[in-house]
Amino acid sequence: MSAVNGINGHKYGGVHFHQWKVGLLNASQKYLTAETFGFKVNASGTALKKKQTWTLEQDLTEEVVYIKSHLNRYMAADKYGTVTCEAEEKDEDPSQKFAVEYAKDGSGRWAIRNVVHGNYLTGNDDNVKCFSKSVTDGELWFGQLSIHPQVNLYNVNRKRYARLCDDELQVTAVIPWGQESLIILHFEDGKYALKTSDDRFLHREGHLVNALEEDAKFSLEIRSGANSGLAFRDNAGTYLTAVGATATMKGRNKTVGKDELFTLEDTKPQVVLTAYNGKKVSIKQGQDVSANQEEEEGETEIFQMEYVKESDMWAFRTCSNKYWSYESGGGIMNVGNEICKNTLFDVEWQGDGSVTIKASNNNYIFNKPTGCLFALSESATEKEKFKVKMVNRPAIILRSEYGFVGLKSFQKPEYNCNKTCYEPIFLEPQENGFYGLKGNNGKYWGLNEESHVFADKDMPVNFLLEFRKQDIITIKAPNGMYLKGEQNGLFRAKGEDLDAGMLWEC
Repeated sequence: MSAVNGINGHKYGGVHFHQWKVGLLNASQKYLTAETFGFKVNASGTALKKKQTWTLEQDLTEEVVYIKSHLNRYMAADKYGTVTCEAEEKDEDPSQKFAVEYAKDGSGRWAIRNVVHGNYLTGNDDNVKCFSKSVTDGELWFGQLSIHPQVNLYNVNRKRYARLCDDELQVTAVIPWGQESLIILHFEDGKYALKTSDDRFLHREGHLVNALEEDAKFSLEIRSGANSGLAFRDNAGTYLTAVGATATMKGRNKTVGKDELFTLEDTKPQVVLTAYNGKKVSIKQGQDVSANQEEEEGETEIFQMEYVKESDMWAFRTCSNKYWSYESGGGIMNVGNEICKNTLFDVEWQGDGSVTIKASNNNYIFNKPTGCLFALSESATEKEKFKVKMVNRPAIILRSEYGFVGLKSFQKPEYNCNKTCYEPIFLEPQENGFYGLKGNNGKYWGLNEESHVFADKDMPVNFLLEFRKQDIITIKAPNGMYLKGEQNGLFRAKGEDLDAGMLWEC
């Protein structure tokens, strides 16, 4: 699985650039494509998949982008209009630099100009050139983000996240806490709508509407230079920004400054943990992390799990913007200021709806009779197990390298894993750490005799979600096997030993 959100809007390799994964769709509704062999570029892709995904690397010193294929090769154009995509590195050759300009007709389309020659990129089938000096429909492309559509939206100037509050999207959250900070980027007719977790759309005037209308669609613009990020332009020509003391998102200015720029981040799983004593883990009491709450009363019982790739471990962030930390004597405290050795933990899935958590001293965490968590157990028994419930996703969207998971049709409620459009799958947490999964048709997931997934049950059936990386999960079906996808779209509970076909971007 190569397509994850993690790079979008983030600095990569220090301070040199931001980068975005996109698909480029021409006037004939075909995607710019980098073929696997021969580094050939064409415009014949019919769906946005791996070969149609391009990375736009922004330069933080000038208003240019570098265009990189899924093969990690950079595009260039010479003075004769010939387009190549073979260079392994960015170099001093200015023919690799492109500028993105935006159609003046309000369609949201992009014109991609080679900086050194001033020519525009155009393409039909095998004929991809960069030779035209002027912009017609043939030189215009829709830019479609090739990312998982569930994101957190971060304002560059305010350094805060957007969240649903008082029937508005307000840029006020220091941490994107709860499902209120979940944004779905809905792509339609070449534009984007910002959809909240309760299925409403942001209107350009700042309120939320139940149905998608023209005033809730925004053109996407990528801005490079000293202030880099995404800008959202409405159909009146103004850009989304955060307005006033409440930082309400609405269209206001017709130019893009720092306050009109946003970046996107993966939505991290936020969970409630229940210890073997039946109590919820909490920081309600202060610095101690304790399993002593009968009910989920609020944010003090919710923890954000943050995956650290370099160590293949997890950190637990709290609502006070601290991390769980292993302290002297074995106690787990809410005092960590940064991710380091003592704030990293091994999370081991037990296959029964529970996890064990191992601290940096290589011991497992359990709760003492007082409820306080300590990492003192050398082995994992029942008292070291915690039930996990994800609380910031009322619905999930599953994507593989083949496409999205979705119903074949309402008439035949079997699931495929190669759909071109996303489809929400509604979560109903069960008391035992499992989930009931419900389809768009209002029916619950189940398996047929051949282990295919159907949404045809009237009552929830137990499926187990296991977090493997920051935005990657596996799903164990009631037959004890993992859900596995295949290139032809088959989606079945056939997986035993984990492989790439069982990893789902979520």
